Amino acid sequence: MIILKILLFCLLAILGAAVLYVLFLIINGLFVDKTREYEKDSPYFRALLNSGTWCAKFFARVRIQAEGFEKIPEGRFLLVGNHRSKFDPIITWYILRHNQLAFISKPENFKIPFYGRIIRRCCCLSIDRDDPRSSLQTIYKAADLIKNNAVSIGVYPEGTRSQNCVLLPFHNGVFKIAKKANVPIVVVCTQGTEKIHINFPLKRSHVSVKVTDVIPAEYVQSHKTEEIGDRVRESLLECLNANDEAVSTECCISVK
Repeated sequence: MIILKILLFCLLAILGAAVLYVLFLIINGLFVDKTREYEKDSPYFRALLNSGTWCAKFFARVRIQAEGFEKIPEGRFLLVGNHRSKFDPIITWYILRHNQLAFISKPENFKIPFYGRIIRRCCCLSIDRDDPRSSLQTIYKAADLIKNNAVSIGVYPEGTRSQNCVLLPFHNGVFKIAKKANVPIVVVCTQGTEKIHINFPLKRSHVSVKVTDVIPAEYVQSHKTEEIGDRVRESLLECLNANDEAVSTECCISVK
């Protein structure tokens, strides 16, 4: 009976702390202008983002195997990779929590309560892929953020999550960010994030995140975006096919 009381007390304490933490994030989010795109990263809100990603990883019981991140050069960069789950940027933020990484994301993500405001304050950018002119302006803004040493930028060339774990066609225009900012491209292959929402809360999820290529700025400047896209795609497919996951049906479950 005493053990049950202790367990109940611990559970209530954890739930209470979680509620207080969420309220704390909501209050902080009220100080962010949801209509503004920020040009400087906020150390305070970056710390909130990092704590939030740690909490998401902890409570979702995610175990991460990171490989090749020592290849990332000093300074700013453009990070690109495959996209399987809403957890992809969260896991990447957790691994690169000291690199001030800001993602380009769809407008809906900026409407998520308190989370949307926090990522906005960390220089994340909204992109409307249905409006070519607006998309081009987002690419210019992302390049300026890198050039001004505000943040590094992360983007998924597929433009959306792959629902069947097969690498989708690329929007090669995103590689213009690296061209205009004159920075290297870091290619990251992510596997296992599509299973997190299936395993939660009963099973632990194992996620693999690997840097498969670092494309030098000199190569980026001397090649067309289509050629860069081909190199990125080849690097990702090689990683995915190594475990036969590019064509596997095991993970082909809705990720909605």
